[in-house]
Amino acid sequence: MYSVHSALWLREGPCGERVRKHILRPVPKKDFDFKKVFKNVNKIKIGILGATSYTGSELVKMLVSHPSVSIEYVSSQSYAGKRLSEIFPALTKINDDILISPQEAIERNVDCVYSCLPHAASASLLLPVIDRGIRVIDLSADFRLKDPAVYKKWYCDDKYTEHPAPQLLEKAVFGLTEYYRQQIATAQIIANPGCYVTSVLLPLLPLYKNGAQIDMIIADSKSGVSGAGRGLKQITHFPEANENFTPYAIGHKHRHTPEMEQELSAAAGRPVIMTFSPHLLPVNRGILSTVYIKTNITAAECADIVKKHYANEPFVRVRESSDLPTIASVANTNYCDIAFTGGDDGLPVIAVSALDNLVKGASGQALQNMNVMFGLPETAGLK
Repeated sequence: MYSVHSALWLREGPCGERVRKHILRPVPKKDFDFKKVFKNVNKIKIGILGATSYTGSELVKMLVSHPSVSIEYVSSQSYAGKRLSEIFPALTKINDDILISPQEAIERNVDCVYSCLPHAASASLLLPVIDRGIRVIDLSADFRLKDPAVYKKWYCDDKYTEHPAPQLLEKAVFGLTEYYRQQIATAQIIANPGCYVTSVLLPLLPLYKNGAQIDMIIADSKSGVSGAGRGLKQITHFPEANENFTPYAIGHKHRHTPEMEQELSAAAGRPVIMTFSPHLLPVNRGILSTVYIKTNITAAECADIVKKHYANEPFVRVRESSDLPTIASVANTNYCDIAFTGGDDGLPVIAVSALDNLVKGASGQALQNMNVMFGLPETAGLK
């Protein structure tokens, strides 16, 4: 393979005229790949920060088969210089790209950046990307909460004492696709919702928007171990998690609580306070939430409202009370399954929802949002 060098060689012809001749020089394959260039023409160029996280690797698996995108870089602070497939052997011959550092990655120009980094670190690294007008989808909590004081209360510590960019919180759009689709389409910053948050909001928001009176919410949620991320924690070690079932941060202590209360309050038009009790399940992936609500309508009426609300939504399935959602029915998909039961004799109505914490609870919803942002079919890469 050859390319035309920018310099020209001038020589004399047989009659003394000057002849212009291009100098051809071989181009190493690693520097220029015509096949790759032509294949990616008109595709959306994607960068992934934190590609070696569970959510990052899940994104790669989905994006490599997406017909309209090209992964331009994968990034990792800890594994820079190694191939992504060295960290996740399952990605061998699927994505063998060399991981670059986040500092190098944010200097590259792409159409959209996914950030799968921890909170605070995510917003800090995204600032120069946002300043250049690149669209971003942040899977951390950095842009979910609108009030900087609430963010500080729940997320700041001795290392991060303030939000890295409080001026951007109002600009960011909460990425619950089923409710903010119109705003997502034109947004530059998408704050992808938390996994627990998605499982609780999807069954409850239609009720508030339909005017239901809800006087009490207790969300009892269970998540697979991958929800805790790849970092080492005693609670997620195999001997601790296997054959065990562990509550943690129960009551009003989990960081997803203010996120849920923010969105429920907006839908209700008044402050909503809830009890949230998360638990760790000894499974790899999946969330199942049982949400107890004291309301003025029956479980059947709740189901009817929610079924009508999501009738045209591609990734929400409302099931009968005799066929309650399970983790197995949604694992490795972008679906959220919902059902309602209980409520007899003055007892609470119970909403049951299930989703995959790595897909609809994270990377799948992020991809769904990207499709909306760039005017693509919403199910592209997800079905």
